[in-house]
Parts: sequence; structure tokens; C-alpha cells
Amino acid sequence: MAALRATYRLQLTGEFGFAGARGLIPYLRDLGVSHLYLSPSLQARPGSTHGYDVIDPRRISDTLGGEEELRALAAAAAGAGLGLILDVVPNHMAADDANRYWADPLLRERFFDIDPKTGRARRFFDIDDLAGVRQEDPRVFEETHELVLSLVREGVLDGLRIDHPDGLADPAGYLRRLRDGGAEHVWVEKILDPAEHLRDWPVAGTVGYEFLNEVAGLFVDPAAEPQLTALWAQVSGDRRDFGAVALEAKLEQLAGTFKPEVERLLRSAGTDAQARVGSPPGAGGRDALIGALASLQVYRTYVDPVARLVGAEDREAIAAARMEPELAAMLLLEQPVPTEFVTRFQQTTPAVMAKGVEDTAFYRYGRLLALNDVGGDPSRFCVGVEAFHDANAERARRFPHGLLTTMTHDAKRSGDVRARIGALSSMPEAWAEHVTRWLEIGERLRSAAGAPDPVEQYFLFQTLVGAWPIEVPRIEAYMEKALREAKRNTSWVEQNLDWEHDVGAFCRAICTDTTFMADFVPFAARIRMAGERAALGQIALKLTAPGIPDLYQGDELELRALVDPDNRRPVDWERRRELLARLQAGDASGVQTSKLWLIWRLLALRSSRPEAFSGGYEPLPAGPGACAYLRGGSVLVVVATRADGVSAGALEAPRGRWRDVLKGGVRSFASSEPLAGLLSECGVAVFESVGR
Repeated sequence: MAALRATYRLQLTGEFGFAGARGLIPYLRDLGVSHLYLSPSLQARPGSTHGYDVIDPRRISDTLGGEEELRALAAAAAGAGLGLILDVVPNHMAADDANRYWADPLLRERFFDIDPKTGRARRFFDIDDLAGVRQEDPRVFEETHELVLSLVREGVLDGLRIDHPDGLADPAGYLRRLRDGGAEHVWVEKILDPAEHLRDWPVAGTVGYEFLNEVAGLFVDPAAEPQLTALWAQVSGDRRDFGAVALEAKLEQLAGTFKPEVERLLRSAGTDAQARVGSPPGAGGRDALIGALASLQVYRTYVDPVARLVGAEDREAIAAARMEPELAAMLLLEQPVPTEFVTRFQQTTPAVMAKGVEDTAFYRYGRLLALNDVGGDPSRFCVGVEAFHDANAERARRFPHGLLTTMTHDAKRSGDVRARIGALSSMPEAWAEHVTRWLEIGERLRSAAGAPDPVEQYFLFQTLVGAWPIEVPRIEAYMEKALREAKRNTSWVEQNLDWEHDVGAFCRAICTDTTFMADFVPFAARIRMAGERAALGQIALKLTAPGIPDLYQGDELELRALVDPDNRRPVDWERRRELLARLQAGDASGVQTSKLWLIWRLLALRSSRPEAFSGGYEPLPAGPGACAYLRGGSVLVVVATRADGVSAGALEAPRGRWRDVLKGGVRSFASSEPLAGLLSECGVAVFESVGR
């Protein structure tokens, strides 16, 4: 297996399959990554654009090139010293007649989680044509994983990324079977609450959503919280905190979208249990169950009703939810309860959280959109340096090979866009003044029906600042999705096409309005400078903190991408090859290549000093506006997280002789070294020890 240094996520399609990925190997090798991280590559249904709708888990996708091309890709990667990691989807398959496991009634009953009363399958979230698979059945697991695990054992694949383990009946048992089957390097798409810790599963770690939110929050100025909170209340007319908005959205989803899941849960409770929570026809029992499903603050608990194991974390999560005592006692196995009820409750809460919070509340609550991303909690306005150090120290101790990301295919926006929006916290007064003027301009551009309303305009303004310059059709497409996800004036189910049309017209009008553009463009340029600095700082931390940095396709250059499908646009690989070749030939880094250059340099450092990045993590004091630490005692990292942190900050520096990785030269430090003399123009400094 290739030594883990950094992963590079590739979104494979019919136009860019295994052969296309093979053509990138020289470039990715020169960039410095160690592993190509492939999107789902088992046989999906015809026309699939993402691979998550598998119809045959025993076959590699013909559209992507088939097993022969996958093996050719693996061989070429190995020849360049690289390896492959594959995204696997165990929770569901396509409910499609092309899927023999679904088309055959006997196989459907065996492989899928079917409600015997209604014939409905457990769904992936609210998607009717993605049906839940019974991976808790060893026979189902063996048949659906025979090919993938054989490729792992043969060395074709070095590791697996497991999509949505929280949908499974027994995530821990599933992961143990993977390990027993030969998969030693597994990452889970586990979304953790900021106060939650990954369970002691046989995995290398998560895919890095928690790092994404921690590092983004590190660059948000806490001093701006009162002003941005007041501005949001003024714009929206809503003074509720995010928790209240999220709870409302989850309750809406349970009353509508997830009504079938609620009814099945009530039936699975059994007669005795129903007597304690209320019979199905009674509003009391249903309301108590809905309240419990909505009140959980984490994605799910992991009670094992078969082995009768209840962890301390499960008790804490149930207690924090403040659900009805009788229901809490059932879920903690303190009262007699059918196994199916506990299992199914735990499989349902992740869907409620995902659709209620990430796909609804995140599009309703807009105090600062940099905080509204997968795994994030917008009520946590910022992340302090000490909290960031604590999270890194835990990763170093428990999951040193967990992935660290700032951009994924599931993210609401790219790292560069997120960094720019976060930079609004560095100038809240100016932002409020501009927003006030823009809302006044917008008043004359809105439709007679009032579209878009002030909340929608505020989402638009933040998105424009984050992604500028951007083509108007992309903004229109983003706003259409944002409107439907918010479910305020239109939705996916009940589309208000007139409102959507008017919002699209507003987007076109405001982006060509001379008064608006005269005020907007200079401010966007100012934010761009602050955002670029923050984005580069976050990249530097991702590439040096405990864990394995993960790069998303194309993100080595500035990537102003919005939510899917905007983040799946084709990548200009030739331009990236050319720019990297110029840097390797000695060209100086410029505005276009500053991010690429930083990634290339720091991945080279990871390659030359592997012992440092597999070693310890020691935080160093550098003042409230900077983050500094030592890796393995031999790599020093200093990053400014506030614009004013440079002039006022000083590093309690280590002794010895140190080579400046980014600027060149060897030096030693004073015991208290001013940051102004250490940091590069982008607010980053990295040194490697060259002796005492």
C-alpha cells in the first residue's frame, strides 16, 4: 500500500471515467498526493450522474470503463507510487427494475428493508427510488461486498470511504465485518455534532466534515457576533436562534415527508410499548414520538438492542433531547421494548436531521452562511484557538489518519467561497452599511408579488460576495435550489414557479444594475483579498494538522463553487498541469498560483518529513489572532487567523535552527518572536528543523 500522505477526490462520470483518471496520475504525483479518492464506481443505473444509485454491487461500472479499466488505473497509480480509495454506498441501492435484487420479489424481501404492512422500503432520506439495504444480514453483506473486499485484499484498492453509515441498523457491526473482510483503511461519512466524539470503531477516522467547520470557524472574528446577529434579525424580522429554526424544520419534515416512517415506528413499538407512549390513533403517542425524533441534537444514538449495550454517550444524547421519560426509558432499554423499534428509531433520526437541518434550516437561517455547512452548527459563531488545538490533539491521539477537508461534493459551498463569507466578520459595520444600501436598491427591482423577500436577498448578497465574479445563470440555478430547500415561498414538492421566475429575474437585474454594481464590486474586491488570505491559512492548517489532507478535484486553484451540481462542473486539467509545470520549473508564485504553490510546497514537506506528521502535536502560544503548533518536534506552523493578529501577536518560539519552507533561508528565533517578522504575505509561516 502507498503511504498515506494526501487524498485527491475525483468525481467520475461517463465523460471522465477510469481512463481519464489514469491520465491525471503524472500530474497528481507531481502535485504530491498519495491517493486518488474515487467517487462510487459500482454499476449504477443508466444515466446516473453520481454513482450512489447502485443496481449491481458485484460489478464495476461499465460507464466508467469496467473492472479492466479500474485495474489498469490501479496499476498505473501503483507504478507512480500512488494508491486508490473507493467511495462505497452500503446503506441503499436503486429501487429499479434494472436491479435484480429489487426486481425479483424473493431477493427484494431478503436484501431490502421492507415494511410488511405497506410494502414500502426504508428510504434513503426522502428519496423513494433509493431503498435501504439490510446490511445487518451477514448473507446480504457478503454478497454486496464480495467484489469490493476482493479488490481490497488484492491490493487494487488501498481503502474505502463508507457513505452514510448512520442509516445502517448496526453501524459498528458493519464496520467490524469490513475489518474482518480485509479492509484495514476505512473512513466513515459520519457527521458529528460539535460536542460529539467519534465512537471507538475500527476505522481510520471520518471524512473530515468536523475539521471543515472547525477551521472555517477559526477565521471568524468573535467580536462581530453581536452586530451580525442584530443585522440578521433586522433583515429577517426573526430573532429566534438557530436551534429554534432547526427544530421547527425537523417537525415540519416529520409531519410531512417522514410521515410513513413515523407510522411504521409506531407500529413497530408493539402493543405494550404503545400503551406507554400512546396508541397509534391517539395524537399523544404520535406527538411524543415526533417530538423525540426532532429533539435529538446528534444524528443518532448507537444503542445495541440485541446485545443490550447502552453507551454513556447514548445516555447523554437522550438526556439532552428531553423527550418523554417513558420513551427515553424505552430507547435506553430500561423498559421492555421490541428490538425493531429501537433500531428503526436510530435509523430514522439521521434522515430527519439531514433533511430538516442541512437541507431546510441551513437555507432559512442566514446570519453568516460560512457557518451553514455539512456537520456545522450555525449557532456556534466561531471556534477559538484553544478549541481548535483541543480538536487537533484528540485527532492526533485517537484517529491520526482521519481525513481533513475544506471542500467535498456534499459541501454547501467551496472553501474559497466559505472563507470570503467568513471574512465578513472582519468588517461587520461596512457589511451592514452595504447590505442596507443593497436592500434599498433591491426594493425597486423586486416583483409586484415581493420576490425575492429580504431573507432571500440576504442569501443572494452573501453568495455573490463569496463567489464573485460568477456567471448569472449559475447564481440563478443556486437561488432556485436554495429557495426550494428553504421551503418558505416554494419547494421541491409544491413549486411556486412564478416566485422562482421573479427571483431569477431579480438576479439578472441586480447583476446588471449600475447603481448596485458601482457599490458592490469595490466591496467584493475588498472581501476577496481578506477571503484569499483566510482560505490560504485554512489550506496551510489542513496540510499540516493531525490527519490526512483531502483535496477536492480542481480545488488546488481558486474554486468559487456553490452547492451541487455547481461543484461538479468540469475541471480544466490542462491549465492545472501547465501551472504546476511552471512552478516546478522555477516560476515565481503569483495571484493565480498562490494556492497551488502552497499545496505543492507543503505536500513536498509531508513527503520529506513523514516522521514529523506522524508524530506529536504541540500547541504554541502566539496570541489570540494566530494559531501555532509543532508537529513531531521538527515542523513549526504559524497561521494568522485575524488581520490584527499579526501586528499584535508574538510566538513563544522553540529553540534551534529552522529553515523557512515558504520563503527560504535558515534562522533561529527569539524566545518571544513577533509574528510580523515570521509570516508570509498570506499570513502563513512553516519551518522545518535543521538542528540545534
